[in-house]
Amino acid sequence: MRHFPLSLTPGNVNVPRRDPLHLGSALAMQPRKHLYQPEFVMTVMQSTLKIRRPDDWHLHLRDDEMLHSVLPYTSRHFARAMVMPNLMPPVTTVQQCLAYRQRILAAVPQGQRFTPLMTCYLTDTLRVDELMLGQREGIFSAAKLYPANATTNSSAGVTAIPALYPLFEAMQQSGLPLLIHGEVTQADIDIFDREARFIDQVMIPLRRDFPQLRIVFEHITTQEAAQFVAAGDRYLAATITPQHLMFNRNHMLVGGIRPHLYCLPILKRSVHQQALRKAATSGQSCFFLGTDSAPHLRGRKESACGCAGVFNAPSALQAYATVFEQEQALQHLEAFCSLNGPAFYGLPPNEEYIELVQEPATVVDSIACGEETLIPFLAGETLRWSVRS
Repeated sequence: MRHFPLSLTPGNVNVPRRDPLHLGSALAMQPRKHLYQPEFVMTVMQSTLKIRRPDDWHLHLRDDEMLHSVLPYTSRHFARAMVMPNLMPPVTTVQQCLAYRQRILAAVPQGQRFTPLMTCYLTDTLRVDELMLGQREGIFSAAKLYPANATTNSSAGVTAIPALYPLFEAMQQSGLPLLIHGEVTQADIDIFDREARFIDQVMIPLRRDFPQLRIVFEHITTQEAAQFVAAGDRYLAATITPQHLMFNRNHMLVGGIRPHLYCLPILKRSVHQQALRKAATSGQSCFFLGTDSAPHLRGRKESACGCAGVFNAPSALQAYATVFEQEQALQHLEAFCSLNGPAFYGLPPNEEYIELVQEPATVVDSIACGEETLIPFLAGETLRWSVRS
């Protein structure tokens, strides 16, 4: 097993200490006003961080047997989660969403309190009245835009974004947030450039045409995305995953392919990883936790054509704490994990607290799922932090 020393990222790559005088151009702007008074700031005592119970604003729970296998790793630490709708078939109607929500609630272990926040999968043919019904009834907390074939189970996604403008207009008027997987999918655009091109081709026109549409640029992976969001207003935010903070594409590809680091959007260059670390730990309210935990069976990851997705729910909080400690920014960890997301969605922060303790903890090597297994993020690694709920 490998231990992660404080001054190093996995793979022994030196990480520059955070210096607000040397941030990217957008991040160097006047930071957004903090949303909460000092009494909401986490306390640090005897190598223990006490923070409000966090929420996961981007989560894949899958369904059936896998749902029952993976949900406890989220519900034991997170109070709420924004559940992605890319099942097969996708969740596109109120009735489908209600049924899926009930299956999730039935899988929550006894004694745990967990609230799934449900999303609607946008398609070229989704009706405005169906989407608005789901919002009025308190069933849809957000709508998810997948460009067709951009990621796992996205074949039913959007092929022509302008065709969805009536939906976006209704969402802007009603306040329903739009969650975006921000990658273009044209075959002639390199996979490492797809997020940056999406900003130019889609995000800038979308923000121009719908300036008050609440948008979450999900699982951002590039310096361009971090700067774009940081330069935005209160209607724009972004989630950042632990894998994109801890690793870059060299970790995935140098010395052999590591399929359990393969996700979409794909890991980028070190310069982008460093930009994400600065953004996440900056204290700006537009950045918050979204694990994008996306489990696949081991055989579907370790194959000639492996699936994209990192199952990070078992170790996500410890991983985030590791990054914030390395960046000397533990004072901003609670805001990133527990405060910024609820504020963007207009929800109160959780009343319960958890503790992150500086006690070494080793991530399990594998997790059973029926007769097969799942490999969690950082499997077999020892981190400096443990979680007490």
